[in-house]
Amino acid sequence: MTKELISGERTGTVLIPASKSQAHRAVILAALGDHNVEITCKGISNDIIATAACMNSAGANIEIQDNIIHVSPVTSQHSGIFECGESGSTLRFLIPVFGALGVEGEFVPHGRLIDRPLYPMDEVLKNHGMSITKTETTIQVSGRLTPGKFEIPGDVSSQYITGLLMALPLLDGDSTLRVTGALQSKAYVTMTEELLKKSGIQYSHQDDTYFIKGSQKPDMGDYFTIEGDYSNAAFYLCMGALSRDGVTVTGLNPDSSQGDKAAISVLKEMGAGVEINGTAVTVRKGELHGVTIDASQIPDLIPTLSVVASVCKGETHIINAERLRIKESDRIASTCALINNLGGNAKELSDGIIITGVRSLTGGTVDSCNDHRIAMSAAVAACTSTGKVTVLDSMCVRKSYPDFWEDFQTLTIKS
Repeated sequence: MTKELISGERTGTVLIPASKSQAHRAVILAALGDHNVEITCKGISNDIIATAACMNSAGANIEIQDNIIHVSPVTSQHSGIFECGESGSTLRFLIPVFGALGVEGEFVPHGRLIDRPLYPMDEVLKNHGMSITKTETTIQVSGRLTPGKFEIPGDVSSQYITGLLMALPLLDGDSTLRVTGALQSKAYVTMTEELLKKSGIQYSHQDDTYFIKGSQKPDMGDYFTIEGDYSNAAFYLCMGALSRDGVTVTGLNPDSSQGDKAAISVLKEMGAGVEINGTAVTVRKGELHGVTIDASQIPDLIPTLSVVASVCKGETHIINAERLRIKESDRIASTCALINNLGGNAKELSDGIIITGVRSLTGGTVDSCNDHRIAMSAAVAACTSTGKVTVLDSMCVRKSYPDFWEDFQTLTIKS
């Protein structure tokens, strides 16, 4: 669907949906336990639906009604077809988890997900009893993981580490997991650690190594509520940075471990005004200027922060962004195209972007490239454009934020 957005600053208040990242982990851990769990999750996206569907194919019974996820745990291991959609978290978390359970079957990725790397996690799992075969359209898994010594680099994907941390406690013996090199997206691993502790999983962590007891089942309690999502809040916080009257986002945990909470500190550094009042964050326009943004820990924030940078005074340098090329789109290329097609000035580098600020964007057409974060960043761009912004394939936002356009429409346009 093509969507035309009127240009102009926005103001208002948005109650943000639940964290997709926390929901993936909570649903999986609940399904690995031994009793029913009710999870409250505002705004259930396609990625979470994919995780629930895969767990159901493996033997769980998960039902979604409005904003409630009813989880009945895996009682017997099934073989099946696992439709994981475009969700990298679903695929990378569940391959080792299904190996721990001894579940056999075939993952069916959609979009660009089949092209995103599994190495070196696949080799690590093969060395511990699994068989993994990747074809042009599917990933076939079989075999049961055996406990022991696991080692994986931290600079490829934090999702590998999360998947292993959820899988290894299920094995019938103790294991160690050593993470070598620099850990990227560290906050996502911290979130996993917090939920493992919440569920009673016993492990210790010293330097670069986890020591994990075997024969454990997680216990998420009877009820669990997913906290608000800073990744999706960032779009509205960035709109606020382009608005004299500002935008307020509510439903955020000020003590959250979510890495994308860094959007607040980056916008402050750019010169935006930020007020935090309990679970509400308000951002207003200030004297915006260019900065250097390290993408290694906050890759999902780069498209929307780049839109703000496009109208900052001076240059903004996005560094350590090579991993953005293997997201739902090549996000270095698609972010630059978004900005340049709307009258901005973005230069693509092999592992980053240089953005030279202009007074305002002019409007135009944005190809979302079927990438939810590019589509939502186009909405941010409309807030600083002199002409309308047309977004192609706008409904790709369902991947992470199904109600985004409805929430966007609740904001007031300031002339």
